[in-house]
Amino acid sequence: MPIADVNGIKLNYRFDGPENGNVIMFSNSLASDLTMWDYQIPQLSKAGYRILRYDSRGHGRSSVPTGLYTMEALTSDVVALLDCLGLNQVHFCGLSLGGMVGQMLGALHGKRLLSLILCDTSSYMAQREIWDERIALARRVGMEGLVDATIDRWFTKTGQERLKVAIEHIREVILKTSVEGYCGSGLAIHAMDLREIIKGISVRTLIMVGEQDQGTPVSAAEFIHQQIGSSVLKVITNAAHFVNVEQADVFDSALLEFLSGRTVNCGLAS
Repeated sequence: MPIADVNGIKLNYRFDGPENGNVIMFSNSLASDLTMWDYQIPQLSKAGYRILRYDSRGHGRSSVPTGLYTMEALTSDVVALLDCLGLNQVHFCGLSLGGMVGQMLGALHGKRLLSLILCDTSSYMAQREIWDERIALARRVGMEGLVDATIDRWFTKTGQERLKVAIEHIREVILKTSVEGYCGSGLAIHAMDLREIIKGISVRTLIMVGEQDQGTPVSAAEFIHQQIGSSVLKVITNAAHFVNVEQADVFDSALLEFLSGRTVNCGLAS
């Protein structure tokens, strides 16, 4: 996969879908990589979209800078990658950490966006001590000490039984995540407070969340929805944090409806 030299680091990225399609850019969660969006590629490609995925700094095949990461730096990476690839505007979809980047991108660089999709994310983490504990555990024992609890947060028990092959791949990605990258990004989440800045988002926005998401619950999605006047909110049942994998068909249908400009059914969906 190609590598872009931006912001003093290297970002791994990948294109899929027809070359002349409108571009939708996907941003990964903490402790994942661009393969987390594999379930979205067939449907979006079939619909004619050009899909751009990248590994956030500290993840996958991208550079792993040492020290503190910030939401500003992670957002600047996106803008620099767009500039490097000659893309003036894209649809942007991020989940969890990727959705946090999306919020800052929408607030500060809204002109670069055709639309914004924020999935299972939050504008603020009230229980910051949780991140202190996770970062300390990662530094002490590595990602092995975090993987089981992460899978349990990301997927319902039913989903874990139904999606064993996908879960095993995701488990491997978590274990391969750089501790430095995890901790740097975790510190960015720890310090994040986007509650005021997201009031400035005016681009058309879809917010999606799994009904059983523990880490970034429905209440966090509802708050973002209240702050962004141009947004719609869709809660998806029988799903936790990785809603794009656990309920891929529902997720893809809602995403395509939104991208096409049609009104998204915002009731509970399963």
